[in-house]
Amino acid sequence: MRRILLITIGLSVSIWADFTRDNTTQIVTDTNTKLQWQDNESVSKKWTEAIDYCEALTLGGYNDWRLPNQNELRSIADRSKREPDISSTFQYVVSGYYWSSSTVVGDEGNAWGVRFDGGYDYWNYKSDEVYVRCVRDGQ
Repeated sequence: MRRILLITIGLSVSIWADFTRDNTTQIVTDTNTKLQWQDNESVSKKWTEAIDYCEALTLGGYNDWRLPNQNELRSIADRSKREPDISSTFQYVVSGYYWSSSTVVGDEGNAWGVRFDGGYDYWNYKSDEVYVRCVRDGQ
């Protein structure tokens, strides 16, 4: 039996994502992962402020929002698009850098995120102000 290993480099998992938006709640849901994404405004904050912002957010009747980890944030990138490199299901989007909750290993002063003006991972100083998109675990 012959086995084939397929390696894809630089492709976003959003190829397999299926997003729906509830215009009433302003929440985008990935029907595959069940993650629900905030889509009601574009704000920029420092990293610790971004964590606090998400934890204090009440949207669509939910108050269990959080800052996404790097893999979750990467899952909404769409590299088949250009500026913004994110599913067109999202309405509140800025081409630029968005925070994740993932700290750079070995460098506590920096955190990972995704640049939605190129669709790639990038790190920033936690003291910089960049965009925030909160997430919650859906049902």
